[in-house]
Amino acid sequence: MKRQDDFQDRRQHLKDLTEEQLEAKFWELAEKLVDPLVDLAKKNTTPSIERSVLIRMGFSSIEAKGIVEGVVDRGLMGKGAGHVVYKVAKNKNMDIREAGLKLLEGELWDEAVAAFNGGDK
Repeated sequence: MKRQDDFQDRRQHLKDLTEEQLEAKFWELAEKLVDPLVDLAKKNTTPSIERSVLIRMGFSSIEAKGIVEGVVDRGLMGKGAGHVVYKVAKNKNMDIREAGLKLLEGELWDEAVAAFNGGDK
C-alpha cells in the first residue's frame, strides 16, 4: 500500500508565510501543545515530589516518606506536604523539623487538617 502524497494540499495555509511568520506560527502551536502540561504541573503533585520537598527541608528520606503518607491519608496532598509541615510549625510556634517529627509520630494531625479545612490557607 502506497501512501498518497498530500503535502501540497496540507501546506496551503502556510505557503505564503515568510520564514519569520513560520517560526512565529511554530512557537504559537508549540505553546498550545505545552500549556496544558505546564498547567497540570502547577496544579498537581505526587508523593515523590513531596518527599523531595521534605528532604530539601531537612528531613531524611524515611521521615519524608512517613510524613507524605500522613498527608495523603488525610487528604491534604493538594496542599503540599512541605506546606502542611510549615503551616503546623507556624501555627504551633515551633521549628519546621520539630513540627515534622511530631507529625511523623502521629501528633498534630488534627491541627494540620483544621489549618487547611478551616479556611486558614
